[in-house]
Amino acid sequence: MDATTPNSQRRPFSIKLWPPSENTRRMLVERMTNNLSSPTIFTRKYRSLSKEDAAKNAEQIEDAAFTIASQHYEKEPDGDGSSAVQLYAKECSKLILEILKKSPKTEEKKISISEVVPAVQPNLFDISKGQRAFIEAEEAEELLKPLKEPGNPYSKICFSNRSFGRGAACVAGPILASLKDQLTEVDLSDFVAGRVEAEALDVMNIFSEALEGSNLKFLNLSDNALGEKGVRAFGKLLQSQTNLEELFFINDGISQEAARAVSELVPSTEKLKVLHFHNNMTGDEGAVAIAEIVKRSPLLEDFRCSSTRVGSEGGSALCEALGMCSHLKKLDLRDNMFGPEAGLVLSKALSKHENLTEVYLSYLNLEDEGAIAIANALKDSAPSLGVLEMAGNDITEEAAPAIASCIAAKQFLSKLSLGENELMDEGAIQIAKALRGLNHLKEVDMNTNALRRAGARVLARTVLHKDDFKLLNVNGNFISEEGVDELKDIFKKSPELLASLEDNDPVGEDDDDEEEEKESGDEGKDGEDELESKLKNLDVKGDEESLDAPDSN
Repeated sequence: MDATTPNSQRRPFSIKLWPPSENTRRMLVERMTNNLSSPTIFTRKYRSLSKEDAAKNAEQIEDAAFTIASQHYEKEPDGDGSSAVQLYAKECSKLILEILKKSPKTEEKKISISEVVPAVQPNLFDISKGQRAFIEAEEAEELLKPLKEPGNPYSKICFSNRSFGRGAACVAGPILASLKDQLTEVDLSDFVAGRVEAEALDVMNIFSEALEGSNLKFLNLSDNALGEKGVRAFGKLLQSQTNLEELFFINDGISQEAARAVSELVPSTEKLKVLHFHNNMTGDEGAVAIAEIVKRSPLLEDFRCSSTRVGSEGGSALCEALGMCSHLKKLDLRDNMFGPEAGLVLSKALSKHENLTEVYLSYLNLEDEGAIAIANALKDSAPSLGVLEMAGNDITEEAAPAIASCIAAKQFLSKLSLGENELMDEGAIQIAKALRGLNHLKEVDMNTNALRRAGARVLARTVLHKDDFKLLNVNGNFISEEGVDELKDIFKKSPELLASLEDNDPVGEDDDDEEEEKESGDEGKDGEDELESKLKNLDVKGDEESLDAPDSN
């Protein structure tokens, strides 16, 4: 099978943070048991549990949090597991507190974990929890026993994170064949890890034949280093599907040949709503093949083709095909090499999408030309846009007016990422002005944009008093030490809203600044006088003065 290699010069390798090891999970259960049964600020307020009840509840809390985080991991945009880890910890903390709050003041009544933990799906058979491990015939017999019980309720199976050998596959094959008429969701991601190619292909063929003719809505074949051989090994399964709604080929070594095989072997995509290709080596020719699948998917709502080494030609083909998907809600094309030309084609496609809520276009080499075209297209479409990411595109202050105009029109925008560009203070000030009327804003990322004190300050004052705001990131810029102190003072009542400034360089462009000051005759620190003039021109100065006023609270 084709080897899979990461596609990002910016991120040469990644660490898989999810799932946690069995030992990590066990240690967390022990810690939660102690927190539920020992004197703490919360157990003193509500009451502590007995050691026995604490241990039982801790296990159930961990299991529920793990399930929630695992489901999130399958769909998280970044794919490295970091957000799943954060959600895992957050859910554990939340459930601990809910258990303590619901704990009775008297001994007569006991609280069931089911009162605070979401119910596990009774129709889901999932063996993915715990550490990755090989499964052979004897263990498979024991592990899959519930699937052999007459009248079992399982319509969804997840064999992810466990590596099947030939013997285990031969045990699983007949069981799956007997269930295929009741199955609607099958997750076979990462289920042949560590197997030699010949054995892995045999296992895939066994599963494919067993599931041939099933009526699936969801199929996940990610993390299997499929390549063309692997895709064709699943040929019988893929060709027999007529009602697929969600299909995943993430981190699968999908080369141009493999992409052609997918296009050939998935003949029916009329009902497809979710299609994900991420972290593959598809290239331009492969993108053209994927574009053919997209053209045949008129109901597509969620399309991801990120980190796939697609250049201008393939990007243009993909973007043109996306113009035919009028139901698109979520689009993720990050970390490719589209360039401005593909950006222009994409802008034409985006102008047709009224339903878009999330758009991820970072690291596409769009430059100002592509960014301006896309911003202008989105301004007049996608009224419910909630997430816009365009980081790392060599965007300068020249594109700021178009981006600002687009942003100002998006009343539901909650997250904006424009990091690793070259917007500078002038661009940041225009962006800040556009953010003023957005009441749903939660996160703004303007890291590494050559911002100085004035630009960072205007952004900070703009977002500070928004009710739901969570995080401003202006790290990696050229903010003076006085500017850093000023930012910290602005956020002194809510320091958690300001991201770390550890990568800020207060003397980052001293030489350039000094030269500019000499040419303009401006000796003011950080060019403040010049920027104050620009603030007036942009009608932001008045806002700054009002934000300087004492807090009415």
